[in-house]
Amino acid sequence: MKRHKILSPYKFSRRYFPPIQVDHRRYFPPIQVDHRRFSSTTAPPPPPPPPPPPRISVSPETLVSTVESSSWHLIKHLSPNFTPALISSTLLHLRRSPLLAISFIENIDRNSITTECYCLAVAIAALLPSPKHALKLLKVLISSRASTHQDIFHGLVSARERLCVSSSIVFDLLVRSYCELKNGNEVTECFCLMKRMGILPKIDTFNCMLSTFVRLNKMDKAWCLYGEMFKLGISSNIFTLNTTINLLIKEGKLKKAEEVVRYIQSLGFNTNVVTYNTIIHGYCMRRDFEGANRVIETMISKYIEPDAYTFGSLINCMCKDGKIEEASEFFKKMEESGLVPTAVVYNNLIDGFCNKGELEKAFSYIDQMERRGILPTVSTYNMLIHMLLLKGRIIEVDGMIKQMVANKVFPDVITYNTLINGYFRAGMVDKAFGFYNEMLSKGIEPTQSTYTPVIHVLAIMKRMKEAENILGNLLAEGIKPDLIMFNALFDGYCANGHIESALSLLKEMEKLKVDPNETTYSTVIKGCCKAGKVEEAHRLLHAMNGRGIKPGLISYNTLIQGTCKLEGGYYAERLLKEMVINGISPDDSTYLSLIKGLASNGDEKVRDEIN
Repeated sequence: MKRHKILSPYKFSRRYFPPIQVDHRRYFPPIQVDHRRFSSTTAPPPPPPPPPPPRISVSPETLVSTVESSSWHLIKHLSPNFTPALISSTLLHLRRSPLLAISFIENIDRNSITTECYCLAVAIAALLPSPKHALKLLKVLISSRASTHQDIFHGLVSARERLCVSSSIVFDLLVRSYCELKNGNEVTECFCLMKRMGILPKIDTFNCMLSTFVRLNKMDKAWCLYGEMFKLGISSNIFTLNTTINLLIKEGKLKKAEEVVRYIQSLGFNTNVVTYNTIIHGYCMRRDFEGANRVIETMISKYIEPDAYTFGSLINCMCKDGKIEEASEFFKKMEESGLVPTAVVYNNLIDGFCNKGELEKAFSYIDQMERRGILPTVSTYNMLIHMLLLKGRIIEVDGMIKQMVANKVFPDVITYNTLINGYFRAGMVDKAFGFYNEMLSKGIEPTQSTYTPVIHVLAIMKRMKEAENILGNLLAEGIKPDLIMFNALFDGYCANGHIESALSLLKEMEKLKVDPNETTYSTVIKGCCKAGKVEEAHRLLHAMNGRGIKPGLISYNTLIQGTCKLEGGYYAERLLKEMVINGISPDDSTYLSLIKGLASNGDEKVRDEIN
């Protein structure tokens, strides 16, 4: 099949693993040399610095005219000369044109704007019907970290007084901004500052705060806030009660959540589909599908129709639980209800059938998606590519990649990782390296899942220098390799007889606080024994025990074989006894290693005892 030009693999060459480029200037700053120490003549003094440019005087009236004419280039040019007093005065002149005031503040040099000026602009923006402009300004101010929440709060107090505005909306917007930025502590602090001024947040702000605490898993704060609402006499609405139900479900109190629903209904509140979906999701998370079905029946009895989210939650959890046939039945019910499944629902079903190995069924859902005008996502293709590679259907993978490109669905890091791993397993090394090189050329950052198989294959190909370059680049970028990657390197070093490098890598692991496991030690022990470094192998066995890692059968067999060949039967017999004491039963390989090793050393006595 003709290779696709977008994802066509390239022949691998060493140039794709460049050596680490070290910026020596970063580590070795240039030496400042005083030439006067080495000269008989005194150097002339440096010329005086040029005088600062004269400050341009601009009146607020002139600046307002410039703003009204939208001469933003001129304003940007002049703004470094603006004083806080000039900016504030201009904003006050523009208070009846909030959109112009916002454009003005956005076109000024940030270094010229004080917190007070910014807060004045926020207060003017808050006069607009939509809060989005004021929220945007507040989030920019907060994210700059130039001001604390107290500075901003008091700046808004001052701005409110200067504008003679009685509305407290700016404080609600400040709390909402911190909520949207997920700054839970500042949310609490701003709420306390509002209470001290005798200002209470609106119910929507309370709901926003509750939702934020629930999302941040700060359940104690959520309950405290809920109690505070009752103390202050703030009336709840359906959104508040839905959030409370979500809070109970996150704590695993499903029965209590259902009681709250009944209580809400007794108070005359009309529960909605969101209320029931929240409880259904809770049951799904606990894999209690009977409970979820019971809630669906209850909501239908209340004349509340399930929506796409209702069915989606059930289908998702059923697929994850391996109940793919039940999920298919719910999917049919969803279609019968006239609801259009989303790409997420299809992906869950496709993933479920892929995990069962039923690829044809998975592909039938792809066809159904396309008939309905629902484009498969990159996650859809990633699942199918993964299964095709596992099944060895390589030609179809090429077709799937072409289909992705035709649908303008671009491969992501998971796509490339799947392709690289799959082609390595299939023995198609050049093609796998081609995808690796293409990934780099497209600016997609490899992950540990990318590097580990690459290092493993380089080690097998005895290209340890390139494997070391990759490790060096990772460390230079501050990425800590994981245990799997280290073990791949140990395999390479030991297979190629680079024992000293393997021992040095063990020390590097310790520095990086990556704990070795039994596989790590057994690999290096085997390498030491092959290289005749039996004493080092014994030291590693003791190091394993010191770390609380129990040596396995492979470690003992390897060490017994090496000891027999080089040191004779006495130490091998001790290892055999230690092995039995540790509850590890010798196998045929153990005894065969002993017999061969002892026979080659002439230890007839121990050999006869074994026999």
